[in-house]
Amino acid sequence: MTRVLLAFDKFKDALTAQQAGEVVAAALREQQPGWVLDLAPLADGGEGFATILTQTAGGREVTVMATGPRGERRPAGFGLVPVPVIPAGARARLHLPAASAPGATVAVIEMAAISGLALLPQEQRDPWQTTTFGTGELMREAADAGAVAILLGVGGSATNDLGLGALAALGMTPVDEQGAAIGPTPERWSRIAGFTGRIPATFPPVYIACDVTNPLLGPRGAAAVYGPQKGLLTADHARLESESARLADLLCRHCGQAPALKDVPGAGAAGGIAFGLMTAAGAKLLPGFDLVSAWLDLESKLAAADIVITGEGRFDESSLEGKGPGAVTARALALGKKVHVFAGQVAAAARPGLKLHVITPPGTPLAQALREAPANLMMSARRVFAG
Repeated sequence: MTRVLLAFDKFKDALTAQQAGEVVAAALREQQPGWVLDLAPLADGGEGFATILTQTAGGREVTVMATGPRGERRPAGFGLVPVPVIPAGARARLHLPAASAPGATVAVIEMAAISGLALLPQEQRDPWQTTTFGTGELMREAADAGAVAILLGVGGSATNDLGLGALAALGMTPVDEQGAAIGPTPERWSRIAGFTGRIPATFPPVYIACDVTNPLLGPRGAAAVYGPQKGLLTADHARLESESARLADLLCRHCGQAPALKDVPGAGAAGGIAFGLMTAAGAKLLPGFDLVSAWLDLESKLAAADIVITGEGRFDESSLEGKGPGAVTARALALGKKVHVFAGQVAAAARPGLKLHVITPPGTPLAQALREAPANLMMSARRVFAG
């Protein structure tokens, strides 16, 4: 009996990790009906994070109305997962005792679901106008639902507001010199003179799944590295950087925290929401892929597999030194497994035990390649695993 592990990451703008795995699973069921399939979709904190972790652990998904990145009301969900069903390795990373109170749950929230870049068409992407207020609303809903801890994935954000929107939703309001409330979007920051309120001491501990190591400010900071993809114009970078530094100092003073938090690796994640939540809510950063691997019990699944199949939009030499499919591939090869990687683009060399498959026909324009990715992945898998 051949056991196959399907551990795909997303094909950005084309397939979620779950969808990619299901496409290849369907092809394998046609071509190799006797094989036993184990699906373990990957997520490091971005799109699919909440759904993958919640469904894997048999939790329940909750849908509420919240505020989108440009202030629009929209439905968004989060997961509630009973503590006892969380694998021990992931539970330890969240500092949760195995003998938690009956009914205790962890909330799994995906920032991209309510404050995500993918929610906005290109012409509406503007970090001066976008807010994390909806992410804070989901966190508040999770706390109200009784979660004993909140696990927040912060990939794919549309924002660069230092998390001030989320903090405002949790009770920390920006104010002007007269004490009047000011909206937390960066376009209004010049009027902010301080803050009122605090995150309640009873608020559940917050853990941020994040593989980004950028500090808040500077040439590797949030605005410099990620601002352009969120719509930040080069001419506006210096102004946003200056205002970010000023607001960060105000927030540190209000919360009695050291300004050095700005320099913590990962503080710049998701437009600085990591910094804001560390400063005001005592949030802790956790390596996203390592947490997901422990949550999915990926190590034991790799050990049990005869064949490992993974993939993502682009796979290159640097992938083998990073997270996601690259880490899965490296670990599987170290265990002596046969590995197949499917990707829209491949720029890595084959090595013993590793077979690389480009799903996109040569010369295909990007828009067409994205549109046809599901069909191309299906055809490629059928061809590779033909009975």
